[in-house]
Amino acid sequence: MESLAIYPSRNLVRGAIFMVAVWTLATLAYWEAGWSFQDALYMVTLTVFTVGYGEVRPIDTMYLHVVTMATMAVGCTGMIFLTGALIQFMTFNSLQQILGTRRVQAEIDKLENHVIVCGYGRMGVELSRALRDGRCSVVVVEQNDRRVADARAAGHLVVQGDATNEATLQDAGIDRARALASVLPNDATNVFITLSARSLNSDIEVIARGDAVSTERKLLHAGADKVVLPTHIGAERIAEMLLFPDTSRFIRDSDSMRELERTLRFLGLAVEVIVVPEQGALTDLTVGEIEAKGLGAFFIVQINRHEADPITRPEKSMRVHAGDGIVAVSRSGQPVNALFAAPREKVRAGRVTF
Repeated sequence: MESLAIYPSRNLVRGAIFMVAVWTLATLAYWEAGWSFQDALYMVTLTVFTVGYGEVRPIDTMYLHVVTMATMAVGCTGMIFLTGALIQFMTFNSLQQILGTRRVQAEIDKLENHVIVCGYGRMGVELSRALRDGRCSVVVVEQNDRRVADARAAGHLVVQGDATNEATLQDAGIDRARALASVLPNDATNVFITLSARSLNSDIEVIARGDAVSTERKLLHAGADKVVLPTHIGAERIAEMLLFPDTSRFIRDSDSMRELERTLRFLGLAVEVIVVPEQGALTDLTVGEIEAKGLGAFFIVQINRHEADPITRPEKSMRVHAGDGIVAVSRSGQPVNALFAAPREKVRAGRVTF
């Protein structure tokens, strides 16, 4: 298909070069007969386009007759060829676009249990690449022409259109998809996409991006199964690196740990580092009590304390204090951070609140 695309453009270029040569040679021929450059160029233009406004100067010599007849024959033939090449070029490109769109749609129609990524910005690019590296079928939904071209160049199946439009999501195969990730930078748009996705497929897993913390609740109410807050995650990551640099480096940068994380992710598990807050619901409880409150959703494998060696495989009776760094292995998607961040319940004794 790529080799065929060369010929229309090649014919167009050749036709244009031929006509420039005709214009130049014919103009020089009239100029050689003593005409001014302006009159010569005007006469060639009238002759080539067969306008018929009349002769600029009298054609009263054999030389001028020959030049004029040659310009008519060669110029008109060249214009016919150039016009045909232009029509061929435009038709071929339109046909190629139509066939390309139909081919992509046919491939999408064959997909099942794929992931739809709405938005091909910075987050969408990385997400699509990671999913493809994990051998997951991906369909990108994007409206911007440049980003659509980037997604196609990266080898992704792309549906160009507004992701808030239900017809666009249907073209992406939402009825057969297993998950949809809405990662546009606009919170309101992500809420609308979540609502549309949930109405079209009640069983699909929807993961949405939110910039404002207040948007998380709205996205969950709209039907999102999980909400990702990049700013919040980034802030936690920086705090983790500042408070526990050695542990953070070990967990994130070690080749063996990266391999372990991939293995755990395959098993539906994840490694997390949590900084215990001062007034958290689980602060000052023992490891055993914390794991019991988690109902088996996670278990603690290490405790880090300032100016002390990390405590690996802590005893169930060991207490966790504010400021400690907890390394936990959890089921993917379990809100471990939320358990630690939840405020401590107030205990009432009579009318006195402690």
